[in-house]
Amino acid sequence: MRILVTVPWGEPLGGAEAMLQAVLDGAREEGHELEPVFFQGGSWPRSLAQAGFRVRVLRTGRMREAHKWFTAVISLARIMRSRQPDLILNWAAKTQLYGAPAAALAGMTDRVIWWQHAVPQRNWLDAIATLLPTVAVGCTSNTAAHAQARFFPARRTFVVPAGTPIPDSATKSLPPLDRRQDVPVVGLVGRLQPWKGQDRLLRAQALLRDRGHPMHTLIVGGDAYGLSSEYASSLPGLIDALGLEGSVTLTGQVPEAGPHIEQMDILVNASDPEPFGIVLLEGMSRAVAVVAVDSGGPREFIEHERTGILARSGEPAALADALEPLLSSQATRKAIGDAGHELFLREFTDAALRSRFFAGLQTLVQERQRNSNSHGRPIER
Repeated sequence: MRILVTVPWGEPLGGAEAMLQAVLDGAREEGHELEPVFFQGGSWPRSLAQAGFRVRVLRTGRMREAHKWFTAVISLARIMRSRQPDLILNWAAKTQLYGAPAAALAGMTDRVIWWQHAVPQRNWLDAIATLLPTVAVGCTSNTAAHAQARFFPARRTFVVPAGTPIPDSATKSLPPLDRRQDVPVVGLVGRLQPWKGQDRLLRAQALLRDRGHPMHTLIVGGDAYGLSSEYASSLPGLIDALGLEGSVTLTGQVPEAGPHIEQMDILVNASDPEPFGIVLLEGMSRAVAVVAVDSGGPREFIEHERTGILARSGEPAALADALEPLLSSQATRKAIGDAGHELFLREFTDAALRSRFFAGLQTLVQERQRNSNSHGRPIER
C-alpha cells in the first residue's frame, strides 16, 4: 500500500508519535510505502528524511487563520493528486481538519481515515473532525472507540492496540540514581501535565512513607512545548512541602525514556482516563512491574495482580494502595514483571503492532477497490 500520512507535530514526544514511528520503522520490509506530510518542521521530519522517507513539511499556521488554512488545504490537495495514495491517514483530529477537505478537492474522500489518539470528550475539535468525510476512525483501545462512537455522525471505528520495539540490549545504561536509601525506585514517564498525575504520585509517596513503605520516585519528562509551565514549576515546591527532599529525582526532558525505565523497580501510569498507555508496554518490555488506573486502555490489556496492578482510581490514596504490595515484596514485583514481559513478547512488540495495523488498513483498501469495481470505475494508482 501507498499511504500518505498527515502529522501535526515535528517532534516525537509522546505515545501517538511513538506508535507512528513503530509503524514507519518496519513499513518497507512489509512492502508498504508511507509518505509523511508534517504540519511542523523539527527533528522528526529531518530524521525520517535522512532515513530515506519521502517527507514534506507543510506550514499550516493556526486554525483561526482562515487564509492560511485555505492555502494549506489547496497545497495538500495538490500533494494528494501527485502521489495518488491508496489511503490518506490523518494522524490526529487536527490534521483531519486539513486532510479531509484536501481529499475532497482531490476527489479522494473514499480514501480518508483518521486516528483518534484520545478518549474523546465533547469538544469542538473532535466534533468537527468527525463531521468531515472519513471512511473510518482508528483507535488504540475499545474505550476510545466507544467514546468516539458517541459523536455525530456515527463513523465506523476500528481498534489497533499499540506496540513498541523490543529494547536494544546494546543501549548504554545510566549510572545508579543518587538517592539516600536503598529502596525501590518507582517511576512515572510523561510530559509534566496535570492529567499525567506526577503530583498525585508524589502525594501517594508521602502516604506510603507514613505507612512505613519508603521509596524513591523517578519522574521522567519535562515541560515539552510549554503546555503546562505552571504545573511543571510547581512540582519542586510540592516535593519540599511533602518532605520528600532527597527521595525524588526529576530528570527534565530526555531524548529517550528507555534507560531511565531500566532504573525502575515499578513503573506507574497515573493518567485517568488513559487512551492506551504505551509507556506501560515500555516497562513490560523490560520486565518492570507496572501500575495503572483501572480505566481506559490499560484495563484492556493488564490483568490485575498477574501482568500488572490496576489502581481503583488515579487519586493518591488509590495509587498508594496499589503500590503497597509491590513495595512490600520483591518476589511479587518480579512475578508481575516477568508475566508482563511474557505478555509483551506475545502481543505487543512493534512487529505485532505493524501486523495488526496494516491488516486493518488493507481491509479498508480492499473494500474501496471492490466498491470501485462494482461501480465500473477504474482503480487509480
